[in-house]
Amino acid sequence: MSRHSKWAKIKHQKTAEDVRRGAIFTKMARGITVAAKEGGGDPATNFKLRLAIDQARALNMPKENIERAIKRGTGELTDGAKIEAVLYEGFLPGGIALIIESLTDNKTRTASTVKHLLSKHSGNLNAPNSALWMFEKKGIIRCKGANQEKEKFQLQLIESGAEDLIEEEGGWTIYTKPEELQNVKENLEKKGITIEFASTEWTAKNKIEIKDQKMKENLENLCEELDNEDDIDNYFTNAAGF
Repeated sequence: MSRHSKWAKIKHQKTAEDVRRGAIFTKMARGITVAAKEGGGDPATNFKLRLAIDQARALNMPKENIERAIKRGTGELTDGAKIEAVLYEGFLPGGIALIIESLTDNKTRTASTVKHLLSKHSGNLNAPNSALWMFEKKGIIRCKGANQEKEKFQLQLIESGAEDLIEEEGGWTIYTKPEELQNVKENLEKKGITIEFASTEWTAKNKIEIKDQKMKENLENLCEELDNEDDIDNYFTNAAGF
């Protein structure tokens, strides 16, 4: 999976530093809270909430933490700050575009942080829709080691609403339209296929190759700093290999 994948980053953080687990759980809880706020607290009828809970459980987040996060979203608990989803768009030298998703309790603080990080790496925070038009929303499903013959499996997926299938790193990465993500995921589960990760992500319509090593290192350093910011939920770039 490409390096911008939230799942790839979270798994790396989980295995590399247990001390980051609290921070990871904080990010997971914020995602659950926002999903519950937007669509209600029942995962049976709120697919976005179900995905957020699945991700939290995959990382062994305690059940009570999940339940508290849901109750904060539905308003049953008022012991936490109001969490909002905010999207930021920026550019680095060389035409590198960035979409940064945030779940924050302080938009002013987070905007200042994002602006500082971009500026630190010779980039700029830009106006809404300055970079977003270069991306499209996709459903992403990661299946671990599905024992399927590719052409037959691909045909079944297309019939279920999938757009593309890529075999990589011992499993499959499946792309869908956002509105077809739930249908494809449920069809895979009915076939007994284990879903490692499912979400929606911003995918660049056209990727650009970074040939300059300093520019590549600059982007890598920015990505690492974004990973370490509690307010940053995910980020995406049009740079190939990220």
